Amino acid sequence: MQVVAIAIPAIYRSTVGKKAVMAVTGGVLVLFLITHMLGNLKIFMGAEDFNHYAHWLRTIGEPAVPRRTVLTLLEVVLAVSVVLHMWSAVSLARRASAARPVKYQSKKKSHAQGYAVRTMRYGGVIIALYVVWHLLDLTFFVVNPKGADATPYERLVADFDPSRWYITVWYVFAVLLVGLHLNHGIWSAFQTLGLRSPRSHNALRGLAATVAVLITLGFIAIPVSITFGWVS
Repeated sequence: MQVVAIAIPAIYRSTVGKKAVMAVTGGVLVLFLITHMLGNLKIFMGAEDFNHYAHWLRTIGEPAVPRRTVLTLLEVVLAVSVVLHMWSAVSLARRASAARPVKYQSKKKSHAQGYAVRTMRYGGVIIALYVVWHLLDLTFFVVNPKGADATPYERLVADFDPSRWYITVWYVFAVLLVGLHLNHGIWSAFQTLGLRSPRSHNALRGLAATVAVLITLGFIAIPVSITFGWVS
């Protein structure tokens, strides 16, 4: 056990280990986004179905375990995944910068590389800010117009009321960045996990883009539909 305890930190300190942690935690986050999106889309089935879904999330496992136990455990796993994902990304960026102290003089820098860096760096910061706002809004109800006394359906509809169109714009912008982040991140995970080959290159590229687009459209559909009055 002691050998294993020593080996795990040593593996994580390596570049390969950090990339593997990013890939695995990224997979956890992608699965969360997919399930979260599918749950949110229940709003199109009406207030009763959506509120029932929100209630079910908090009562998973009852009466075997107390209310919200399973949801809290899932939130802990998600939080740990986010921290490890971000920490690995920062560590890898610092390591890459240290390994290349002198900037390239050539102007032929890869467009794809520049795109990836901008997307993952600045997009990641904006996504982090969005997550904080989202928690304050629909988890702690601090910034939600309806507050804690309303139903989940009422809170979500109030969030994207036409009079609050700027919230919808902010949400859509953040989700678009999530989509770009996903597209690059999923593709990078395939490479890190050794799944990419000349034969599978196009298929995996297409899969990464498809997952990113579907998740993006799924999340955007909700605020847009509420703002334009298709859901009320």
